[in-house]
Amino acid sequence: MTDRKVLVSVYSCAPGSGSEPGVGWNWVRQIARHNQVWAITRANNRPSIEFELKRAPLRNVTFGYYDLPRWSRFWKRGPHGVALYYYLWQMGIYHLARRVHAEVSLDLVHHVTFGKYWAPSFLAMLGPKFIWGPLGGGESAPDGFRRTFALRGQAYEAARDLGRAIEQVDPFVRLTARRSTLALAKTPETARRLEQIGCRSVKVYQEVSLPLSEIQALGRIPAHSLPPLRMLSIGRLLHWKGFHLAVEGFARFQSQFAAAEYTIVGDGPERNRLESLARELGVSDKVRFLGSKPRSEVLPELARSDVLVHPSLHDSSGWVCIEAMASGRPVICLDCGGPATQITAESGYRVPANTPAAAITGIAAAMLALAQDPDLRRRLGEGGKRRVAADFNSEHMAASLAVIYEQVHHQFATGDSMLTAVSSK
Repeated sequence: MTDRKVLVSVYSCAPGSGSEPGVGWNWVRQIARHNQVWAITRANNRPSIEFELKRAPLRNVTFGYYDLPRWSRFWKRGPHGVALYYYLWQMGIYHLARRVHAEVSLDLVHHVTFGKYWAPSFLAMLGPKFIWGPLGGGESAPDGFRRTFALRGQAYEAARDLGRAIEQVDPFVRLTARRSTLALAKTPETARRLEQIGCRSVKVYQEVSLPLSEIQALGRIPAHSLPPLRMLSIGRLLHWKGFHLAVEGFARFQSQFAAAEYTIVGDGPERNRLESLARELGVSDKVRFLGSKPRSEVLPELARSDVLVHPSLHDSSGWVCIEAMASGRPVICLDCGGPATQITAESGYRVPANTPAAAITGIAAAMLALAQDPDLRRRLGEGGKRRVAADFNSEHMAASLAVIYEQVHHQFATGDSMLTAVSSK
């Protein structure tokens, strides 16, 4: 560990969680391996954090908790209410961070969650060198795919585009970009947007990593070898997750390979539409919708599967892809967003997302290739395990973050600029 003093902003941070809360907690832990850390998060995260710290102390981390006054929380309902609350929370923590800086003289400030490029961090104005990210949100469903969405989905995408366009011209977002010493982007799509709004230096860097113990536990899940061949998808049933493309691809594949099933774990507003689609395509007896399941029940489904299908159109990450690879399951994804940075030819199939028809054909072709060649499934499964161990290992992440911090601390001391880099992760 160095003597470097780092303030970390993690609005969302909770041990034992997935998504943004898990990202916040994991990044605090990894940053703390090589630095003294002051982490600022929401007060509602305090019980779970303090419970975990009693079990496994982080002796070089000091947590600070902040929330807006109780009277100001009445509007915090729905995505728009959360966005406004988050914006004001970012303003509020500036004064707490300034007190920390006055007391300990910080070397670096790092904003981690929320990881959205279109929301400012006022900590960029604090004084020390500032790292922004990992950030996502720059990914979009390709235009040709939007006509495959229901009207609600099309309206969502139009509103999302408009919202990003407005937020990108927010002067505080632009100021955050200009004051960032380095911005970390989850995907190349977001990296391009960060450059457009004024970031001097951008590096593509995945937010996802798993502790070695979890990688080893997932790696012990045996390969599934009994018929029928089982395809699996896990996630919220939202239009942009692309499960309608996977159902159509499965129907086409199943007409050539009958001894197959497709299980979808998750729930959401698209469920009725997906069930109707399966009936229309004549595969309702082969497509199972299990609804939402706790992680303890999802892992057995992973063990009973042969292939993970993750056809998302604008995910910035993809935890499920990493977990599937760690368990030795090949992954079929679309060649866009975060999953496309995770999956390689050695661990699965990245299907071009040029048109909906081409994507459906590509998904069906990938399913058929994997169904007909057990040795190919084995090779890609082993390739996925190797990739996770090498590139999505939390211990390796801590070391790579230490290198980035060293570069930021020294390379920019004379005003130099880090070249925009695209990570292999």
